[in-house]
Amino acid sequence: MKSTRSLTCAALATALTLAAGAVQAQEVVLKLHHFLPAQHQNQQTVIEPWAQTINEQSGGRIKVEIYPSMQLGGKPPQLLDQVRDGLTDIAWALPGYTAGRFPKISVFELPFMVSNAEATSQALQAYYEEHARDEFADYKILWFHTHARGLIHTREATVDSADDIDGLKLRAPNRSIGSALEALGASPVFMPVPALPEALSKGVVDGAVIPWEIVPALKVQELAPNHAVTPGERGFYTAVFVFAMNKDKYESLPDDLKKVIDDNSGIEMSKFSGQRWDIAEENGLKVVTDRGNPITEIAASEMDVIRDKTRVVTEQWISDMGEEGQALYDAADALLEKYSN
Repeated sequence: MKSTRSLTCAALATALTLAAGAVQAQEVVLKLHHFLPAQHQNQQTVIEPWAQTINEQSGGRIKVEIYPSMQLGGKPPQLLDQVRDGLTDIAWALPGYTAGRFPKISVFELPFMVSNAEATSQALQAYYEEHARDEFADYKILWFHTHARGLIHTREATVDSADDIDGLKLRAPNRSIGSALEALGASPVFMPVPALPEALSKGVVDGAVIPWEIVPALKVQELAPNHAVTPGERGFYTAVFVFAMNKDKYESLPDDLKKVIDDNSGIEMSKFSGQRWDIAEENGLKVVTDRGNPITEIAASEMDVIRDKTRVVTEQWISDMGEEGQALYDAADALLEKYSN
């Protein structure tokens, strides 16, 4: 009897040990939701390699499931609410799609606050870490980045000067860029970028401000075949992107898996994302040049006019931010200068 009891206890202990090992080996599934197609370069060159690295460094214990094109439902401006509320675990989103909600971080969406994506993304991440953590207290922020300097793409009118922008209806991604277009006499039409092809084809807008890299995915080379470059050390505009994680989901991870996430977050990922977006510019430009579309480089004298007319947007942002406005702008400007040189 004693022998039978001993065998039973041994068998139970073995079963419990095996069960514990199975639990340890189970995957943590992280759902990553975003708004662009799976074929977009950011999924292929940033999100998928990141997901693979997370899986490898976690010993297979973390699996990142990617849901492009809003497959989990909702609209692009709702992504940050979805990740905050636990409807998805990670979102790649634009804070600027929700006007006025994240004012500190929007400093990088003011006119002429971009050099290239690599430098600007690092400056943005450093600025967040030093000055804007409070705006994202509801999230576990993985990293920020920007796209490369945006251009002006139009259906019919060629933009050679500041005056040529006057009277155009142009798609704008956020309030700051919209205000800059208004200062130039244009009528901004706000919409997430996936809605742009239909808006162009139906004549809802005369054109858009977007970087080269997104042109092929949206067939802008066909829908808005006139392209205007804004030269100089800094481009006309960029947009802020964020990879944000549900805070409770992150906190539920064991320490070693938190470390895997942390080791693949922060400014190095900002730099990596920026590099990928700068490289993607080359493909977008090639598609346009191969088609023979006209590309205009706005003259330096006209760029001075554009800077003068849009300066009011920066001044208004500084005023709206109150006592810390000038200091925040100066900090962002200094970080951009640091990482651009």
